Parts: sequence; C-alpha cells; structure tokens
Amino acid sequence: MCLAVPMRVIAKEGASGIAEMGGVKREVNFMMLPEVAVDDYVIVHAGFAIQRLNEEEAMKTLQLFKEMAELDNEMK
Repeated sequence: MCLAVPMRVIAKEGASGIAEMGGVKREVNFMMLPEVAVDDYVIVHAGFAIQRLNEEEAMKTLQLFKEMAELDNEMK
C-alpha cells in the first residue's frame, strides 16, 4: 500500500531535494512542482511531490495521522 503524506521541504536543488516529516527525511522529486521552495509543505507520493499545501492543512493532516496511530496502538 502506498500513502501520500505531507512533508516540509528542507532542501532543494533543481528538480530534486529533501523533505521531512516527524524527523524522517526522504529524497523527493519536485519535477511536477518546480515552483516549490524550501519550507513549503508538499504531499509526497512514491517519492514525488504531487501537490503543494499550506502549513495549516499539513498540520491538520499530520494530526490525523497521529490520532490514527494512537488508536491503532490502543487496539493492540
């Protein structure tokens, strides 16, 4: 299963760079979003930034992921 997640761009050079979520850093291809800059939030799917989003939207989504993880831990 693949999951698209919001990540913050921490480095960018040309069409590639590094994005981070919760301390996890991943190499990301920005070919589809060439206007993205460092500190922007993007949705990353399969190593590609596919959508830009504002910080508020990113934080809401990350909070939902956190709540889902907590519920999953409670069910175990």
